[in-house]
Amino acid sequence: MGGVEDLARVVGVAPACVALTVNRASLYRRRRRPTETVRRYPTPPRALSPDERQLVCDVLHSERFVDQAPAQVYATLLDDDHVYHCSVRTMYRMLASRREIRERRDQLRHPHYQKPELLATTPNQVWSWDITKLLGPAKWTHYYLYVILDIFSRYVVGWMLALQEAARLAKRLIAESCTKQAVPPGQLTVHADRGPSMRSESVALLLGSLGITKTHSRPHVSNDNPYSEAQFKTLKYCPEFPERFGSYEDALAFCHAFFRYYNHEHRHSSIALMTPYAVHHGLASRITAVRQQTLHAAYRRHPERFVRKPPQPPVLPEAAWINPPARKTTLQDGLRSTIDPVSDTWVPPDSAIQAPPTFMLEPVEVAQ
Repeated sequence: MGGVEDLARVVGVAPACVALTVNRASLYRRRRRPTETVRRYPTPPRALSPDERQLVCDVLHSERFVDQAPAQVYATLLDDDHVYHCSVRTMYRMLASRREIRERRDQLRHPHYQKPELLATTPNQVWSWDITKLLGPAKWTHYYLYVILDIFSRYVVGWMLALQEAARLAKRLIAESCTKQAVPPGQLTVHADRGPSMRSESVALLLGSLGITKTHSRPHVSNDNPYSEAQFKTLKYCPEFPERFGSYEDALAFCHAFFRYYNHEHRHSSIALMTPYAVHHGLASRITAVRQQTLHAAYRRHPERFVRKPPQPPVLPEAAWINPPARKTTLQDGLRSTIDPVSDTWVPPDSAIQAPPTFMLEPVEVAQ
């Protein structure tokens, strides 16, 4: 509060409270309150005396009752000793004041998981990967599809169809994808959920040796891995996606055709209706310029068809977030100003990365 008071003398109460995220009502209440006093309540006349409270504590701590609940102690004293000291609730209050009440069973204590906040402004900064099951010809048969996705361009940098889920397969896929993309150490972050292959020691050692940072979703929070989940939805909502695949070869042929279409033909709505290949390899600015020329020509032919303004092509987002931080407020020239975290924390690149064309990782067939 002292900082708010000092800043309020310069810019005023309202801007100071906005800048330091302090409620103005709290500031005004503090100004009206002259001193901090502790209110003491009188002891009720029916309360136990200190000697009686000590007696009850000694009974609860005695060898006879040390392992029994207050309700058992209360009933045993009434039945066997014909003694009444206090109610069961009073016994609990006395034990709670001494911090002697806790859960006796060994309960699982869930740790606090930090929400991942990842930002990508160029390709090959953040990859997201996951594994999904494709139904086989018979019940309880599955094929496991591994997919690694660049969250900025939505480009599938590597995929694999296998007959089992194993950490060694994930390790091989990540290593070959990094080699094909020529990712330097210290640049890439790989994000995944908390599946056994994702948290395996072999994958962690591989990422550490390649200079790659790894992050994980919080347990049971699918929103922490939205790009992989959305890509799997696009896969399974494809009109050609069957209810079941007749064989491994059938599933492999479908994946070849789908990922070729997804990377090179699918116009993604989240990246200005461009293909992931175009964004990943720095062709977005050229495509946007051609689109702009086409729209300008259409506007010159029929300007009456565009009521508000000349048409503009969709703008490619300058960043891709996993769990963007909350919008924050700051003080600028004594006025309230809301700043988006993206524009406050990064500068758009001068030019797109001109990477050499890469190809999908060839699938690996794993023997049963």
